[in-house]
Amino acid sequence: MPVDRLEKSLGDEREELRTKGPLKGDEDVITEVVPAAGEFGPRYRLADKDDRLFLRMNSNSYLGMSLRPEVIAAEEEVARAYGTGPGAVRFISGTFQPHQELERRLAAFHGRQAAMIYSSAYAATMGVLPSLITTETAVISDELNHNCIINAMRLARPGEKHIYRHLDMGDLEAKLRAAADGCVRAIVITDGIFSMRGDWAPLPQIMDLAHKYDDQFPENVAVIVDDSHGVGAFGQTGRGTEEFTESQPVDILVATLGKALGVNGGYVVGGEALVAYLREKSAFYIYSNPITPAEAGAAVRALEILDSTIGRALLDQLRAMTSRFEQGLFQLGYETIPGQHPIVPLMVRDTARTSALVQHLKENSVLATGLNFPVVPKGDEEIRFQISADHTAADIDFTLGVLESFSDR
Repeated sequence: MPVDRLEKSLGDEREELRTKGPLKGDEDVITEVVPAAGEFGPRYRLADKDDRLFLRMNSNSYLGMSLRPEVIAAEEEVARAYGTGPGAVRFISGTFQPHQELERRLAAFHGRQAAMIYSSAYAATMGVLPSLITTETAVISDELNHNCIINAMRLARPGEKHIYRHLDMGDLEAKLRAAADGCVRAIVITDGIFSMRGDWAPLPQIMDLAHKYDDQFPENVAVIVDDSHGVGAFGQTGRGTEEFTESQPVDILVATLGKALGVNGGYVVGGEALVAYLREKSAFYIYSNPITPAEAGAAVRALEILDSTIGRALLDQLRAMTSRFEQGLFQLGYETIPGQHPIVPLMVRDTARTSALVQHLKENSVLATGLNFPVVPKGDEEIRFQISADHTAADIDFTLGVLESFSDR
């Protein structure tokens, strides 16, 4: 049966996205990864780009784990032993020893009783929040939280939903106080690292407020943190925003294997009772295939590297390159948001200029991501640079040179 009217409607909606600005458009297709050579880090070839080599300044691979021979070898070894796919969801026939080993390693790394892996961090957040939210639950969320948290709240339909101003602890306290009048359970949810800006949640203060109001809720105040951009990239040993802020462990921590650890998948860590409950109730876990055994094996190896002297050296390199780039932006007269996280936003504050600068970078073999309204508020348009331990001083200086040559600085 033809669906011409539906297709026209979808085409009209896509055109509206284009005219208003948020259309993502065609994706770059990477055709080859060229290993680091000389003073430069890895480069990438793109389809239809005249065989040029590009420097990626927009990757979440903060430690370069996905290109490490040890991680690749671990994935290949487990694939030979167990095959390429899990075969089914875990409660039917999809659990392999590498899945369980990874969960044990993640729990130990974070100092928690138990861990549970999902197909992605997005799926983890979508699976965890609705499982814990009832019609008598108040959810209190930072206004700049990630899209996965926003959609999880929509799916869960809590009794009350409160949005507090970004990092405003006075507003968070006011929302907790208001929620205590009508709900038996409260969930405070925040990103650890906010992906658009690279700033972080003040976890000690959030935990203090949760403890302060805990007695006013018969089923407690629980703090959930999605630290997908923090784990492996932040803190002295890569344990994320908890470590950096010297916070006590939050009640429930969600994170990813797909950024600093360089593999695929997401996970949650917490108490044994929590994880046992989620295995029975979380639809995104129960009805979705897990990551492959090989991916689990690669993640175990990446975690071992992170929690070693090699990992400390990678983190030192990451911090040094982040500082070099940030200081270079200041010296060129560009505006940024200072911070130690390897997300370094260049605040352009104009849609047309942001697009022009992204194009200038690409024409000069640097890949970077522009964020325009309505992805970010008007006046907050930016280019989000992401530094990696794979980057060298020569890579950073090359990018700064391209930025210096932009005529509309």
